[in-house]
Amino acid sequence: MAGATVPRRLGERLRWRAARLTERVTETGTARTLVFDVPGWPGHLAGQHVDVRLTAEDGYSTQRSYSLASAPDGESVALTVQRLEDGEVSPYLTDELAVGDLVELRGPVGGWFVWRTEQKEPILLVGGGSGLVPLMAMIRTRRAVSDRTPFRLLYSVRSPDDQLYTAELRRDDPGLDKTYLYTRSTPEHWPRPPGHVTASDLSTGGWPPDFEPTCYVCGSTGFVETAAGLLVALGHHPGRIRTERFGPSA
Repeated sequence: MAGATVPRRLGERLRWRAARLTERVTETGTARTLVFDVPGWPGHLAGQHVDVRLTAEDGYSTQRSYSLASAPDGESVALTVQRLEDGEVSPYLTDELAVGDLVELRGPVGGWFVWRTEQKEPILLVGGGSGLVPLMAMIRTRRAVSDRTPFRLLYSVRSPDDQLYTAELRRDDPGLDKTYLYTRSTPEHWPRPPGHVTASDLSTGGWPPDFEPTCYVCGSTGFVETAAGLLVALGHHPGRIRTERFGPSA
């Protein structure tokens, strides 16, 4: 019996590629952005993710999926990794992987949770914790091509110390409105008390449903289910709500 075949383009995305670390950026006490040079990288869309594979000298191998943080930029790819204290891969990537080291990378993966520059409807980005990462790729892509599509970002994070991309998001970015929600502690004199995302937050910082925005929601399973449910309750069409969730690997 003949073996199964896949289209050439899909086959390229399933192929593992050597990726050399070229830069490390400290985002928070537990998060690092890792920039890799990936020869032959086929390009990606904002919102897609990749698989990263590590192989030990004894042959043991393990892999994890991470969202792409960067806009398409030739053969350069950036990932932002949050260290999990009981994790197997993230502590190595955030604490030990050095500039010049190699990993293997496969992708890009995903075709639903993506933003394409052809989209001209208003965009609502709702991120919880490191769920901001693929949303940041959308913001960076919009900026890179000088797109004028109106974006609104609601970013829910435990505390100011846990914020990703703080300096970059502080810069003026015409057409991008930003709302920060803190769940445990806030900056001094912050008007909103700590707490999880509410319908009021999404109504105030988001778009009215009759504007027919596309909503991207990314974060932990609990965060995504809550935020997506609130958006539907506010009147947003479920077909316009795209979700991406993450959680501990099995």
